[in-house]
Amino acid sequence: MSYQDILYDVEDGILTITLNRPDRLNAFTITMKSEIIDALDRADNDDDVRAIIFTGAGRAFCAGMELGAEGNIFGYEIPQKEPYNIEEIRDSGGEVSLRIYDCKKPVIAAINGPAVGVGITMTLGMDFRLASEKAKLGFVFSQRGLCIEACSSWFLPRIVGVSQALEWAYSGEVFPAQEGKDGGLIRSLHAPEDLLPAAKALAKKFTEKTAPISIALNRQLMYKMMGASHPMDAHNMDSRSIYYASETDGKEGVMSFLEKRAPEFKVKVSDGMPYFYPWWTPRKPE
Repeated sequence: MSYQDILYDVEDGILTITLNRPDRLNAFTITMKSEIIDALDRADNDDDVRAIIFTGAGRAFCAGMELGAEGNIFGYEIPQKEPYNIEEIRDSGGEVSLRIYDCKKPVIAAINGPAVGVGITMTLGMDFRLASEKAKLGFVFSQRGLCIEACSSWFLPRIVGVSQALEWAYSGEVFPAQEGKDGGLIRSLHAPEDLLPAAKALAKKFTEKTAPISIALNRQLMYKMMGASHPMDAHNMDSRSIYYASETDGKEGVMSFLEKRAPEFKVKVSDGMPYFYPWWTPRKPE
């Protein structure tokens, strides 16, 4: 399948999704949203994809929403009704974040240049954010008379703490990547030419010796349990999940350890997830 606003490239088990509107600094569009969601659907069902990296073409990662595009004002798809129903409006950045949240594969952002507005909030559902030393970041909404979006009111305080999240959201200022690292948003900084190799090296740590089903279960246990009301919820799902894993690839993992050889994991994420997955009730917009 070909795409208009993104590039989709799989090599050595790693999918690189490149935001591909370099003449517009990869500004976010409704088409880009749809293509990213489609690409993630493909990746989740492709057992040759073990990890996913997002980056940008040219000198930017994503300069935020393409505000000038018709039907794309502030990233909302307005139902074609009169009067429109505000409860039916969907934030397109949030649709991307929610799809990343449910992904079965590790997701890494390689922020190669400016990432502002939805260009930074869309990365918050990703597991790691690596950045070029020259990148600039900004939750610029307050300076545009808007509010934060893309589920960042849920993700950002959990990543950096409430006070830091509010400071960036209140000011709306653009800040250097080093400040993002100091504030806990960015995992590591790299010279521009080293950024993508570093992201791929990190991805390989997750793909070369691990069982795909272990990665998928670990990712969802971590994210879904962040909202649990009691550790007993985690205990219940940990217990079921580790028992299921022990009856599948876990047997091979233990045996290979005892026999001092590399494991040969067989279970595929595309069709081998536990019968109780997903264990949560899928949420729909209200």
